Amino acid sequence: MDTVPQSASPGTLYLVGTPLGNLADLTLRARGILLTVDMIACEDTRHSMPLLQHHGVRKPLLSLHEHNEAGRSQQLLAELREGRSVAVISDAGMPLVSDPGQRLLHEIRRAGIPYEVIPGPSAPITALVGSGLPATEFFFGGFLPVKGGQRRRLLEKALAREETSVFFESPHRLLGTLEILVELAPERQVCVARELTKKFQEFHTAPATACLAYYQKKSVKGEITLVLAGTDLPRWMTRDPEPGAGTANSSYQDPRPD
Repeated sequence: MDTVPQSASPGTLYLVGTPLGNLADLTLRARGILLTVDMIACEDTRHSMPLLQHHGVRKPLLSLHEHNEAGRSQQLLAELREGRSVAVISDAGMPLVSDPGQRLLHEIRRAGIPYEVIPGPSAPITALVGSGLPATEFFFGGFLPVKGGQRRRLLEKALAREETSVFFESPHRLLGTLEILVELAPERQVCVARELTKKFQEFHTAPATACLAYYQKKSVKGEITLVLAGTDLPRWMTRDPEPGAGTANSSYQDPRPD
């Protein structure tokens, strides 16, 4: 088994997964790439700086976000053609998954330039596993729409699926989303996965009505991944819950201050 940290190769693009919050989750391979590339494209250079500094990475940084990806892709394509190596990271998790980079990768593939994916943390997978809901099959829908009508229609589709559905949601809209779920399917199991890998990590899984009541009594902060049970639950999941089921749990200590 190959366990040697990897060094960057000239003229290669690296799509690097980064921690969701706990800085210790950066893999050895990812750190090796970030230490040896010629430059790093970040979704937000200010957000990525604490992570890079923590791991001793000092490289030229440039921004790559939804508003500049078209022009930046051409710039990075030119750098790669000159033989420079480039890493792409998002604010957290895997690049391209509801984050910038898809357009860049398309241009890279079309130009025949080599690239590698350096796997790492993923909020949808972490939330799905921590929710306790079926994970054999699932649907990932990215960010829920801001407009209430569009959000409702998307949630209606999710509630009609046999498999589990996973979405990103803003803490400012969580109560509104839970209210829609209570109206549509009050007993459906819902998990609010919050502050993943950080000090106040929380997986709160409960029927929609209980979930809404829980969050109506507390201030909601941090990044949220919402997991909705599908219509086809295994028989062993339909038994009456044990006392205390549905309560939140927290783990890990974030080495970076809030």
